[in-house]
Amino acid sequence: MDTIASLFSFITWPVSWVIVQFHKLYGAIFGPDTGWAWGLSIVSLVVLIRICLIPLFVKQIKSTRNMQVLQPKMKAIQERYKSDKQRQSEEMMKLYKETGTNPLSSCLPIIAQSPFFFALYHVLSAIASNKKIGVIDQSLLDSARQAHIFGAPLAAKFMDSADKVEALGASLTDVRVVTAIMIVMMSASQFFTQRQLMTKNVDLTVKTPYMQQQKMLMYIFPLIFAGMGINFPVGVLVYWLTTNVWTMGQQMYVINQNPTPGSKAQEQYLGRLLKSVTAHGEVRGRTRRNTVKRIVSKGPDRNDIERKFVTGLAKLGLAPQEDGTVVKSDTAVAEAEGGAAQRRQQPKRQTKAKRQTTAGHPGGGKEADSGESESKTSLEKSAPQDDKPKPAGKPASGSSRQAKSGQRKGPQRPKHPSKK
Repeated sequence: MDTIASLFSFITWPVSWVIVQFHKLYGAIFGPDTGWAWGLSIVSLVVLIRICLIPLFVKQIKSTRNMQVLQPKMKAIQERYKSDKQRQSEEMMKLYKETGTNPLSSCLPIIAQSPFFFALYHVLSAIASNKKIGVIDQSLLDSARQAHIFGAPLAAKFMDSADKVEALGASLTDVRVVTAIMIVMMSASQFFTQRQLMTKNVDLTVKTPYMQQQKMLMYIFPLIFAGMGINFPVGVLVYWLTTNVWTMGQQMYVINQNPTPGSKAQEQYLGRLLKSVTAHGEVRGRTRRNTVKRIVSKGPDRNDIERKFVTGLAKLGLAPQEDGTVVKSDTAVAEAEGGAAQRRQQPKRQTKAKRQTTAGHPGGGKEADSGESESKTSLEKSAPQDDKPKPAGKPASGSSRQAKSGQRKGPQRPKHPSKK
């Protein structure tokens, strides 16, 4: 870890400078040698970095959604060019280019954070070794070594020996307890963040291998961070726990305000939106209007959740417009009621066995409809039957009424003897 951190030593000066500036602010409030001053300085460093990374986070969300949508097409390409790996790669790159998807975008926030993470690790390791680094001079170094968070020094690790911990002015038990709790919290926040993404913000109508991979990562990532956490100083654990909590809150906001189409989160969001429109009679907020605008632009390509939302508006007498607003519409009410009545009046389809039984025994069984029975009886009474043979070549009386559909009226030509 020290070797990797040394590769990012070029960024230790700006990282240490930012920490020192925040330490001046919090030191004036809590005291310069307290764990609150140094701990909040690290938390503020995380917040500043994550604010700068918000555009990358937005790209990550878009890339993740595009990857979910493209999974069926990617699977088809893999099956089609199973024996030609080069052609498979070319078709994949072509698909990414056409849809504007970058598979690496989902990793951009982590990649962008890595230099700051390792630079902070390098700074804290220097503090533990009592070495000046960046803008941290001897006075600041002594102050940082005296700072404790719940009894654990900023530079102490879970795997440190008792002698090293005592040199930092703490006990091994305090360090082990504090670091263990922070490692558990760090892993739990990582697990909850991934679980929130899988259970709420995934299109449940599309079953792809990508979902299985994400489900595996939901369990693998927390274990990886737990294994790495025993070698992290307390200050780095503060950094990583803060960034996990920030990611969890940021993702929760995105899921609630802009959920993935077809996901459980979209169903909940459109349910809240429908209640708001019911209460106020209009779509309030630019974000909500943009949501309605996207649903209208989809037309017949809407999913079941979006169609249910449009039907709910129609029952209220409202019709969504292209600009994201809703207007009163009697036609929408009529269409909604007409569609519901048509679905209610649709007759139940008979089974094949029942149809065959009815066709084979027209007189047997109980009539399903009394109206049909009465009409059948009236037709039988209105059509007089005559069992007497009729002379050949003469039309029978009432033949125009008894002629079958498609048969010519009047006297019929006798069949040829060969066709009898």
